[in-house]
Amino acid sequence: MFTQSWRSGFLAEKMAAPGPGEYFNVGSHVSCLTCLGQRLQGEVLAFDYQSKMLTLKCPAASGKPNLHDVVLINLAYVSEVDIITDRTETPPPLASLNVNKLANRARMEKEDKLSQAYAISAGVSLEGQQLFQTIHKTIKDCRWQEKNIIVMDDVVVSPPYQVDNCKGKEGSALSHVRKIVEKHFRDVESQKSLPRPQAQQTQKDSSTLSS
Repeated sequence: MFTQSWRSGFLAEKMAAPGPGEYFNVGSHVSCLTCLGQRLQGEVLAFDYQSKMLTLKCPAASGKPNLHDVVLINLAYVSEVDIITDRTETPPPLASLNVNKLANRARMEKEDKLSQAYAISAGVSLEGQQLFQTIHKTIKDCRWQEKNIIVMDDVVVSPPYQVDNCKGKEGSALSHVRKIVEKHFRDVESQKSLPRPQAQQTQKDSSTLSS
């Protein structure tokens, strides 16, 4: 095992610049001790020599074996680094990225955040905001019009956002939205009847399945 230690004097002193050849190979496994006493261990995904930023793939904090946490570490705030296994062979090529898919995802995330911000600024109740999120998970074509939820330009859900507040031309669209609203409030009521820790876990699991 190769061990290299830096003493940062907590946040006051800068880490000494590594000498030539002192870097972390992609695929190596390292263990870092931060100046705050936190131990981080994982596989090196990337290392930037100039900024001394190390990216590790670590076991998921959730404990789920099929997931990993990706951690960015500023080595200026690390007091000790142990290289557990060093990988010297050329790393495999990076997987190709679907840039269009990433751009669409970023655009949708931005639209969601702007929609939430609009709802808050417009004084929409928490119940209305939660219902909007529920509808949006099933029907992407929904937006705010003042405090009203407009779904597919065919259905309007107005405060206080109950089934009876769903208005529009009778048909499949209106029927579908009413079912979503009815199920949403039925789920909300069922959450209230659960003990708090169990309700939080149920809500978390539901959110995971929806994402």
